[in-house]
Amino acid sequence: MRPSERTPEQLRTVTLETGVNRYAEGSCLVSFGHTKVLVTASIEEKVPGWMRNSGQGWVTAEYGMLPRATHTRGRREAAAGKQSGRTQEIQRLIGRSLRAVVDLKALGERQVLIDCDVIQADGGTRTASITGAWVAMASALNYLKDEGVLTTDPILDQVAAVSCGVFKDLPVLDLDYEEDSTAEADSNFVLTGAGQIVEIQATGEKRGFSRAEFDRLFELAEIGCAELFALQRAAVEAARR
Repeated sequence: MRPSERTPEQLRTVTLETGVNRYAEGSCLVSFGHTKVLVTASIEEKVPGWMRNSGQGWVTAEYGMLPRATHTRGRREAAAGKQSGRTQEIQRLIGRSLRAVVDLKALGERQVLIDCDVIQADGGTRTASITGAWVAMASALNYLKDEGVLTTDPILDQVAAVSCGVFKDLPVLDLDYEEDSTAEADSNFVLTGAGQIVEIQATGEKRGFSRAEFDRLFELAEIGCAELFALQRAAVEAARR
């Protein structure tokens, strides 16, 4: 039995609340159990200098954790004067994941900036960020379509992410911190609604893991993402009402 008493293929309770920021073009408060991330999507009518006159837009992301998102207070990275390698890696992952399902030409020469602020961390903050970021981005682009700024939907597909791991020799879905901190193997899967792979991060933490274990982790990720896609669609639809 898992510490949370979930079955191996069971997600934590996931909620995607839209419209939580009155100023951003799109926003989502995403919760995976006790992990909570506030995601906003902002539209800028310009692109980075290296993309000017390209006829294409851009999607990028920033990620950060509030000081008391974890068990002990962490120092703000702004106070340290630089971002950690972990922060840079995660925000690049979020940006890559979203760009994989966006037609940048249809977006036009404008930029979608995604901000992911971890309010509370209990494992899976990057996967929660990606899942909530798609909802915030879709809401922002729907706003542009409703305003007549966009005539073509730039979103090609959904994208969501979930963690899987081997815990006490059992492959399980959506690890919380207690499982993640002691897992024999840990992985993050970023998948599209069409079933394509955007990225897989998989690591043997305490031992190597077998092909059979990996195949089961992949199967669990597909099960979990199917549920997340349904929740994303419902959240975006609710935001339009």
